[in-house]
Amino acid sequence: MSSSIRSNPPRLRSEAVHDRLRRAIVAGQYQPGDALPSERALSEMHRVNRHAVREAIKRLQQAGLVQVTHGGATRVLDWRETAGLDLLADLAGSGGDDLRTVLRSVAEMRATIGADAARLCALNAPSEARAALPALARAIPAPADVRRYQRRFDAYEALWAAIVRGSGNVAYRLAFNSLVGARHGGGIDPQLYAAEVDDRAAAIALAEAIAAGDPDLAHARARELLQRTVEASG
Repeated sequence: MSSSIRSNPPRLRSEAVHDRLRRAIVAGQYQPGDALPSERALSEMHRVNRHAVREAIKRLQQAGLVQVTHGGATRVLDWRETAGLDLLADLAGSGGDDLRTVLRSVAEMRATIGADAARLCALNAPSEARAALPALARAIPAPADVRRYQRRFDAYEALWAAIVRGSGNVAYRLAFNSLVGARHGGGIDPQLYAAEVDDRAAAIALAEAIAAGDPDLAHARARELLQRTVEASG
């Protein structure tokens, strides 16, 4: 399993063990309440030293996936109750029967946060930042060539990055980063967002509402646009 881990630098060995254990917990190979194997056993299983195992477990504890008891077993927690948004990439990439539920949950959160971010951007962003949004929306290529979808998606995502940044809400920005991370991790297919990405006119209308400083209209247009992915994921 792990000659490749052994050949890595110490930090990368720890990350590799962490990633494998995290995926195993998310996939249900370890259930809430289960004890992880001992440091010695994990060291042998992954062919790394115990320091690398200790660092991996420390990161799992910080992420809310395990509880470490000094002198006792390291027990798995119910990640649904204790973990944060950084787990999205693993959930989306795990596949299985729950994938549809995960994607719909992501889409619902995205629609709620995105609509409010648009409202806050219209209220809080400096006028020059708001004025730049319509140009970003118009830079989204028209969907004439299906082979250029990724290019359209990247331009659409850039528009939303500017909207979320303009909202001034740090928590929304972190949530946006988590969603982008989940997509880059391969768990979320960008085609899921096609009903939004391919409606360039709707993106422009949203950007213009924000540029005009109309929070209610910005919220309504963002919600209508983002709701399309909720419906597509259902």
